[in-house]
Amino acid sequence: MMFSPLTRCMGILLFVLLSTTATAAPPEGFTSLFDGESFAGWIVPEGDNGHWKIVDGVIDYDAGSEASGDKNLWTQKEYGDFILRVDWRIKETPYVNPRVRIVKPDGTHKQSADGEDIQIAVPDSDSGIFLRGEGKSQINIWCWPVGSGEVYGYRMDRSMPAEVRAGVTPKVLADKDIGEWNTFEITMQGERVSVKLNGQQVLEEARLPGIPKRGRIALQHHGGKNKEGEWTSPPALVQFRNISIKELD
Repeated sequence: MMFSPLTRCMGILLFVLLSTTATAAPPEGFTSLFDGESFAGWIVPEGDNGHWKIVDGVIDYDAGSEASGDKNLWTQKEYGDFILRVDWRIKETPYVNPRVRIVKPDGTHKQSADGEDIQIAVPDSDSGIFLRGEGKSQINIWCWPVGSGEVYGYRMDRSMPAEVRAGVTPKVLADKDIGEWNTFEITMQGERVSVKLNGQQVLEEARLPGIPKRGRIALQHHGGKNKEGEWTSPPALVQFRNISIKELD
């Protein structure tokens, strides 16, 4: 059977669209945490009202959860040592964050001649991956110049040793442009975490003192609107796909 050039082009386009939205099989040795069709294995926040949803085979969030309590999307199961792989992308950045710091390699902020943190304005959306049940051990997803993959809760904890704060600071800005898909590979062993972002080593065996031995994993909610419907902080306008885990316990 002969097909016209237009028909062939439409077929190729359909194939590309399907291949970019379909859930891929997990790597060998990994177990899928998202089937591309349902929230099986996940706890949707009570009262969310459909803001965490599945669109074209990906988990889609609009930062508008109506849950009265915790708005994050948690796994039902707890995990100890593991390798987690997840694709993520920031959909858009309608909020301009006027309070973005310039993070130095040691985890501290660049300051002005007056000793104040320099703050710059950046179009920003914000989410992350919570490890072992804690927001403090979040692997950041955002638009700061330092890049995604840092552990903000530990970097900002001034009670932590200097080597800990430096260790959880990204070694390289590995984020792709807004709207493009990125891939995290997060390895959690004991109190050490390593993060690869798009194949680049962002963190390497960074210490997380005091992190629980086991806990659930979460996709983070962030942001909110005022009465006028304006964003008051960077919203988690994000999508996730191809989530899989290899337990190392």
